[in-house]
This record gives sequence, C-alpha cells and structure tokens, in this order.
Amino acid sequence: MNSSSARRFAGGLITAVSCAYMVIALFYFAWGAFYGLLAALALLAVIVTHWVNMRAGLRGVRPAGFPATLVLQAVATYLPDVLLPAGMSALATPLLAGTLLVYLPLGRAGLLIAAMMAYEGYMIDYGLTFAVITLFYMITIPATGGMIWALVRFVRVTAELEQARAELAEAAVLKERLRISRDLHDGLGRSLTAIALKGDLAARLVDRDPGAARAEVGELVQVAREAAQDVRKVARGYREMSLAGEVDRAVALLESSGVRAQAHLADVKLPERSEQALAWAVREGITNVLRHSRATTCTITTSVRDGAVRLEVANDGAPATPGAANGGLTSLAERAAQAGGSCTTEPTGQGGFLLAVEVAA
Repeated sequence: MNSSSARRFAGGLITAVSCAYMVIALFYFAWGAFYGLLAALALLAVIVTHWVNMRAGLRGVRPAGFPATLVLQAVATYLPDVLLPAGMSALATPLLAGTLLVYLPLGRAGLLIAAMMAYEGYMIDYGLTFAVITLFYMITIPATGGMIWALVRFVRVTAELEQARAELAEAAVLKERLRISRDLHDGLGRSLTAIALKGDLAARLVDRDPGAARAEVGELVQVAREAAQDVRKVARGYREMSLAGEVDRAVALLESSGVRAQAHLADVKLPERSEQALAWAVREGITNVLRHSRATTCTITTSVRDGAVRLEVANDGAPATPGAANGGLTSLAERAAQAGGSCTTEPTGQGGFLLAVEVAA
C-alpha cells in the first residue's frame, strides 16, 4: 500500500468513526426540534474542526491557524454541555483525544486525556446501577483517541518508508554512476596513456627502424583491445583484478616508456576487496607517473605490518603540474577506505614523489 492509498484508507475510517459517534446526537430531537437542530449544528462543528485537524495530520503537517483549530475543536466539543440537556461532550471527546495525541507531546496529551476522562466520569454519573455505562464512555476516550493516533502514524510511517525507498534507489543510482565514473577514469586512464606513448614511439621509429615500429603498433593494438575489455567489464560491474597482474603490466609499461622499474611484493594472501584496492592503486599510480611526471626510475613495493598491507609507488620525478592527479587520488582514497585503510601522497627528497596505500590484511 502506497502513502496515497494509506491516507485515503485512514481518512475514510476516521470519517466513518466520527459519523458513527455523532449519529447518537440525533436522539436530541426527542427533546424537541430546537435541541435537535442545535445538536446537529454542534455535530457539524465537531466534525468539521476534527476533519481539518486530521486532514493536516495525515499529511504530516499542522493545519493553517494551528493551535486555533485545536481550540475550536475543544470549544465545539464542550460548549454543547452548556446548551443541551445532559450535554454532548461524551460523544465528541474521543475525537478530541485523537487530535491531542496527534499534535501534542505524549505526556501533555496524556494528562489532558486523563482530565477529560475524569470530567466525563463526573458528568455521566448514573449511580452504581449504571456504573458500566459511565466506565464505557470513559474508556472510549483513550481507546478511540489511540486508534486515531495509530491510523495517523500508520499513514506517516508509510509515507516515510516510501520516501526512504526513493532515496535509497536514488543513492544506488548515484553510487553506480560514481563506480562507473571512477572505474573508467582509473582503468581507461592507464590504457589511453599507454596508447599515446606507444603511438609516439612508433611514429619516431617508423623511419629508422620499421620493424620496431611495427612491434610497437602491435602492442598499441593489444592495449586498445584491453581497454575495450575494460569498458565492457565496467558496464557489467565486473572488476576483479589481481595485484600481481597489475604490477607485471605496470613494470612492462614503464620499461617500454623508458622508465627503469623495480617491483618487490610481499608474499601475502589478501582479502578480495584489499587486493582490488591495491591493484587499482598500482594502475592509478603508474598512470600518474607516466602522465604527470618526468620520472626515470619507479619502484613498487608492498610490506606487511600490524595486520595491514602497505603499498608504495615511488618515482624520482615529481608531477609537473601539482594537483593534476587529484581526481584519481580521490577515488583511490575512497577504495582504500572501503578496504579498511587509507591513501597518502607526499614529495620525497630530490624531487621524488611517493604514493602510499594501506589496507587491511
């Protein structure tokens, strides 16, 4: 049941209960037409003010003019006691109790309802013979009021759950967009950088060493195919990567670009999330080395300490444009945090640069 259906259902039920209580007022015609019409007008005032309050309550707001609307309902409830024989508040008080529970804090509403019950117990004193009747009218005040409050809460909770589901769906969409954006940046960044480097190298070799140029073009085509596979994997949400595989590709790419590369990996079995976080860190780190630095050497090392695995990607050429890789480093920090770790960057001596990522072992 959606919130609109729940609101219609609760509104119809509250209206039916109001009318059922008020039908008893028709017996005032037994005292004459004047008292019957007066009772009908009082009935109309009670129903209108109660419905104004409940209509707003079902929507989770207060009616315009509140608390005047609450005061008007109280006046419409108790004024007939002065004008009509035997009074009429016992019929309308349960509805007022519902309004109090909806709009006032529970403690304050409880005190007022207790006072209303005491008042009705005093007004409807038929003696011991009819004590059951008096008790019945007193019990209907909290019982009917509680039912009205429960109906209003049912509608509000339904609306809140509906809104929460919409927000969760929107959050899931945003999360998926972020994943796709992050994976495309991290994955295609390395591949496109490699394609550009190999294309430049092939262009320089085409005249003096056609064979080497053809080899570079062949590798360029292979990198392009891998990039196409990466795009398909991102679209399917399949992102399984291995740290060792990424390091091997990184070393090969660095050496083909003229950067001396060394890798020293600790022999440790990592959880899947931690391994993928470090694999993405290697990919992003090497992409930044090739794209944003003038490095001649680069080392990739992992070490284990205090239940955490630390990956370091160090090079001897700081980024030519500080902050150029902030977008990728932000995504690395997010991945590291999801794996229970952190990501830091810092310059080292003699123009070097260090990317460090720690994850849970």
